[in-house]
Amino acid sequence: MDVPVNHFKRAIKDGQSQIGFWCSLASHISVEILAGSGFDWLLLDTEHSPNEIPQVYSQLQAVMENNTHAIVRPPWNDMVMIKRFLDAGVQTLLIPTIQTREEAEQAVAYTRYPPRGARGYASASRSSRFGRIDDYHTRCEEEICVLVQIETKRGLDNLDAITAVEGVDGVFIGPGDLSADLGYLGQTGHPEVRKVVEDAITRIREIGKAPGVLTGVEEEILAYKQAGCLFTAVGSDAGLLARGSEAIAAKYKG
Repeated sequence: MDVPVNHFKRAIKDGQSQIGFWCSLASHISVEILAGSGFDWLLLDTEHSPNEIPQVYSQLQAVMENNTHAIVRPPWNDMVMIKRFLDAGVQTLLIPTIQTREEAEQAVAYTRYPPRGARGYASASRSSRFGRIDDYHTRCEEEICVLVQIETKRGLDNLDAITAVEGVDGVFIGPGDLSADLGYLGQTGHPEVRKVVEDAITRIREIGKAPGVLTGVEEEILAYKQAGCLFTAVGSDAGLLARGSEAIAAKYKG
């Protein structure tokens, strides 16, 4: 048995746009439904979602029969959490609130076995298909994708150094926290915020890494893709359910 190929990692490395969707409902059922909708990737969130490892484990299983790639966002750049997600079979991680080169280097190290990193060894976890993948531990690194999230002014100030870290495959610009840190709380579409995001996308591409972003606004999606964004989340399950159900209620109650 071979290590599963990380098609998402290969696609962004080759400059192919990947369209994704945010999952924060902490449900394997909603994830299974979305996994068959045609998105290139789904983000399974555990930072701003009541989503724990056993639930994520079920969500990973729910994605398996589809071509959609599962990306997990841990609640923090934490070695223990990252180790547990990797053992559960996660191949792509989006690490939040990276502000320095050193923090980016730590994030990468947490995904590598010694001597290249600090990932703990487990002989028969789901990641190695319970020990059925021969030499998993020497071959898995090629298929692990590390995405780091920039969402503060300090992170922006260190963007070039963070992006250049070996092992960082992509850099995600988090417009929510970034807009707040720039003084535009709740205004992710503010012209100044958009300008900063577009500039960051350009800089990331120039260094040779893949930029990513989340927005449900069509104009912004098109603008960011035009700027060079390679992995774009275009909506969320919670937003889809809330706005869609509101529209139906308003239609028939009016």
